[in-house]
Amino acid sequence: MCGILACLSSSDDSPGMRARVLECSARLRHRGPDWSGVHVDNNNFLAHERLAIVDPASGHQPLFNETKEIVVTVNGEIYNHEALKKSLKEKHSFSTESDCEVIAHLYEERGEELVQDLDGIFAFVLLDTRDNSFIAARDPIGVCSMYIGWGRDGSVWFASEMKALKDECERFEIFPPGSIYSSKQGGIRRWYNPKWYDEHIPNTPYDPLVLRAAFEKSVTKRMMTDVPFGVLLSGGLDSSLVASVAKRHLSETHAGELWGPHLHSYCVGMEGSPDLKAAKEVADYIGTVHHELHFTVQEGIDAISDVIYHIETYDVTTIRASTPMFLMSRKIKALGVKMVLSGEGSDEVFGGYLYFHKAPNKEELHVETCHKLKALHQFDCLRANKATMAWGLEARVPFLDKEFLDVAMSIDPAEKMIKPKEGRIEKYIIRKAFDDPENPYLPKHILYRQKEQFSDGVGYSWIDGLKAHAENMVSDQMLANAPNMFPINTPKTKEAFFYRMTFEKHFPQLCARLTVPWGASVACSTAAAVKWDAAWANNIDPSGRAALGVHNASYEGKEGENEEKKVEMEEKKVEMEEKKVEKEEKKVEMEEKKVEMEEKVVEGTENGDAKEEEPAAKKAKVEA
Repeated sequence: MCGILACLSSSDDSPGMRARVLECSARLRHRGPDWSGVHVDNNNFLAHERLAIVDPASGHQPLFNETKEIVVTVNGEIYNHEALKKSLKEKHSFSTESDCEVIAHLYEERGEELVQDLDGIFAFVLLDTRDNSFIAARDPIGVCSMYIGWGRDGSVWFASEMKALKDECERFEIFPPGSIYSSKQGGIRRWYNPKWYDEHIPNTPYDPLVLRAAFEKSVTKRMMTDVPFGVLLSGGLDSSLVASVAKRHLSETHAGELWGPHLHSYCVGMEGSPDLKAAKEVADYIGTVHHELHFTVQEGIDAISDVIYHIETYDVTTIRASTPMFLMSRKIKALGVKMVLSGEGSDEVFGGYLYFHKAPNKEELHVETCHKLKALHQFDCLRANKATMAWGLEARVPFLDKEFLDVAMSIDPAEKMIKPKEGRIEKYIIRKAFDDPENPYLPKHILYRQKEQFSDGVGYSWIDGLKAHAENMVSDQMLANAPNMFPINTPKTKEAFFYRMTFEKHFPQLCARLTVPWGASVACSTAAAVKWDAAWANNIDPSGRAALGVHNASYEGKEGENEEKKVEMEEKKVEMEEKKVEKEEKKVEMEEKKVEMEEKVVEGTENGDAKEEEPAAKKAKVEA
């Protein structure tokens, strides 16, 4: 991945315009620290900040066709580029080995329909200098980030991140995934229209071997690289499956030939966190070279402002999860790695979040998974893309492969229903697909480990620490005034208020606020799914532990545990008081005995004196 910027149809022909475009592009250099490029043609500007992963020697951008009449700036990876090149070589010659150059040549053959032929993740802008027209397009789910903006002079802008547009555009917004902008047709339209997008209830029977094969294909195609790569391994089901499949097939790939059979895995967490322990066990089992990266609550809090600047959101759960990923990505890049495989997307596809335990029927479960996939570009895709690219590290996500989604989203959703009494926990069908006793992919207890959200798995004290910090930073009066300060997407908690204040410092524009989704959520649910359980209405929090009665360490369980400890402490206090009273009683008893003994001593003394006086009196009488 890289950073792209384009300004098209500008009426500003001043000498300073090129410098302004370069300045905006430079704000994206963290995404592409390897090289910068810009092409100018008739007040159209295409800029690029490159992270070199495929063909690092000659694949700098912008890229061109043979005549240089077609110009393209691309952020992404085209996994089927070799097959496309083969089909185009009779008519076209290629000047680089870049996987993205194929877009320029494919446009000559297919025009705007070229996006239908692309298998990969991408955000690109293409300029046709023959008629001064242009198109921009984004991948199906929105793994690659992209924004569109409009300048005062009538120009149209595109960029990988909105920080590059905020000072030049009167208005900007998210460029929708699976869509294409056409200057000829004058607007944005969807190009990606799978059956699941219309939320039609599928009925394809579940075949575990078909599902397994589709996922293994998705993982192996993402090992297309000319530079060292690794896998993010939290020890949860999703990342563990990605790591296991990658390790199993590494030797069959070009990357394996280049870099050998050793696969490096990376995990982040606080000392003693659930993820660190599970990830180490998985790494030992599948045989990766494992790297365990630690952080503290304070280190995370210190990074919050930078995280919000790079992630460009004030969504609570995204910031919670992005912070450890942001810290981990910096350390991974320092180790010389440019690309990692990651496990995002599985929970949306298979109904893996713990709130899906409460799905009332298969129809509502399927509709909810569709809603989650459509919104993923504003949550986990945004996190995975920007938290890693903040340090020039690319994340690839096999669970969001277009072909894999066709298979997984066509399965009868009755198979995805969670039925604990029947042993069917969340994401049961993908677990079952890789439950191979003869050639196991993972340890059994890891394969069937309960879902743990990333922000929880790094250590439960992480979220608790964030809440405590927000409590110190935001007063009750400040929160009470939130509707007046933030009438749009008003924060309801001090943590949300703290993030919103930080976001506004970086992005004060109204259109920036509107790029962030908002609504009630329990354990990452949509607002609609909150209604699945009446008990959740008073426990709105995106943490997995908010799924009361489901998570093994839910807030409900934690509160109960705290209450038990409180009662236990009270009982000990009473016991100590009783012992104190008993001690006092013994003290009084001893004092009484002491007094009694003293009285006896006095009495004995008096009796002795009396006995001494009696003989003396008798002697006096005799003498008389």
